[in-house]
Parts: sequence; C-alpha cells; structure tokens
Amino acid sequence: MKKVVILLLSIFVLSEIQAQAQDTTAKKKTKKDWSKVSLAYRPKDHLLLQIGYNHWMNEPDSIQDHGLPLSYNFYLLFDFPFKGNPRYSVALGAGVGFDNKGFEYTYIDITGQKANRLSFMNVKDTNHFKKYKMVNSYLEVPVELRFSSNPEKNLKSWKGAIGFKVGTMLGAGTRGKELQNSNNVTINDYVMKERAKRYFNTTRLSVMARFGYSFVSIYASYNVNEFIKQGFGPADVRPLQVGLTFSGL
Repeated sequence: MKKVVILLLSIFVLSEIQAQAQDTTAKKKTKKDWSKVSLAYRPKDHLLLQIGYNHWMNEPDSIQDHGLPLSYNFYLLFDFPFKGNPRYSVALGAGVGFDNKGFEYTYIDITGQKANRLSFMNVKDTNHFKKYKMVNSYLEVPVELRFSSNPEKNLKSWKGAIGFKVGTMLGAGTRGKELQNSNNVTINDYVMKERAKRYFNTTRLSVMARFGYSFVSIYASYNVNEFIKQGFGPADVRPLQVGLTFSGL
C-alpha cells in the first residue's frame, strides 16, 4: 500500500513539474518583442498643456492669499523612443509657464520703492485694491523620461513621466483693480500695474512627475531652488504645482 501511495505521489509531483515547465515555455514563446513594434503612426512631437494649483511651500502666515492660485504651462516636446524597448522614451522641448497668485488686503512692494526688498504689506486699515494678484512668467526647457504601456496605441495606454525643467523668468508684475478705502468702499475704479523681477531668482529649477491614461494625466512640479532671493523677501519660499496635463505624450 505504501509503495502505491509513494508511486502515485511521485507521478503527481512529476506531472506538476512538467505542467509548470510547459507553462513557462509557453509564456516565453508569447512574450512580446518590443524592439519590433511599429511606431509609424506615433507622432514625434507633442503639445503639452497644463493647468495646476500653485501653492507656495514655506509661505509665511502673515501673507494673506485670496482666490484660487493657478499655473498655466504650454510646451512643445519632441519624443525619442528607445530602439530596444519603445515603451520608454526621452522627450525634450521648450515652452512657457505663467504662475498666478491672488492676495487680499495686500500691497506688494515689487519695485522696492518703500524698502529695498520684496515686501508684502497688510493694507486692510488703509486704501487697498479689491482685486490684487502677482503674475510670474517663464521660458522653460523640460526634459522627461517617459513610459507608455502600449506605444503602438498611445491613446489606449497608461503613461508616466519623470523629469526636470530649467527656466528663466521673462517677467514679474502685480495688478491691482478697484481701489477701496478701509471700509471697502470704492473710491477709484482703475487698474494699477507694476513690474519688476529684481528680487526673484530669475533661474528656475524644477523636478516634475506625471501619471495618467490616454491624453490626460495628473502632474506635480516642485521648485528645487528658492523663489525669492535670499535676504530680499520671505525666506525659502518654493512653489509646488499640482494639476492636470493634456497631451498626446
């Protein structure tokens, strides 16, 4: 009886080993050769549009934000797939970015007329603008390492990218609209604009990442260097953007 049981167990084990070996062989045979994938219908250039929430990390509590701070980025990138595995590619290009941030009961001495620094003054108890914001614009060069789960059908693919951006500030300015007194009564309905970038780091270094499906993805971008020059404004402010990307990737 024992010999029969041992024999049956041996047959069972051998059959399992053989089945696993056949399954492994079948998987190897059906494994896709990505180096032979055709990218004839995949465009090499991609327009990338981003809209995100512009948050200042390490922003002092004394600064009074107002409204929804938004960033808009527009890039044209050229894609270079890896020959051995076109699911991976490197993309580089150029574009522009615009960062908007609104403030309440605030005057920003962006030109340094009142003090030789970028001051955020509380003007709640005196004349102030009902609507007030600051806009910074950049010329940027993004570089990405990309992944596409199905490079042959890019619009039916999971996608991801990590990379960095190097940018230079094109301009910085404030815009105030509708001057009010301390009781919030309008005394002059006009627009005041001031422009200066002397107190900002005009070179912007950012790291970024994206993940999504088809032509929509979620992105995040973080300033590696300080937004404002040391000693000329709030210390160690670093913008963080989180939002949506629309692209052919």
